[in-house]
Amino acid sequence: QVQVAESGENSVQPGESLRLSCTISGLTFDDYAVGWFRQPPGKGRFDVALLDVSGGIVTHYADSVKDRFTISQDPAKNTVYLQMNSLTPEDTAIYYCVAGRPLASTCTVIVGWYKHWGQGTQVTVSP
Repeated sequence: QVQVAESGENSVQPGESLRLSCTISGLTFDDYAVGWFRQPPGKGRFDVALLDVSGGIVTHYADSVKDRFTISQDPAKNTVYLQMNSLTPEDTAIYYCVAGRPLASTCTVIVGWYKHWGQGTQVTVSP
């Protein structure tokens, strides 16, 4: 049984950095695509950063987070990380860690593709 668990809630000021962690058990990291989606207040879920190492290292970043966020993983710890720098209030959202079948050559941003989701962790960026 696959279990996904993100770190606790976080509140930071604009311009600060934050690293989210997610532990995924019950799967082999090389056999899955993993990553992060987020849901801003009153909106749907959107892709943030995705990683697929099944056929080589393939990453995807939403345009809004490119050059600010970095996704990484430590298979030995069954953990996926999201390093978030230069945070703005627009980054305020519930962040969800996900895992799904790999595509090897790309990372899909289709929400329904990812069958395993964590419970979500709140990130709040405000002065």
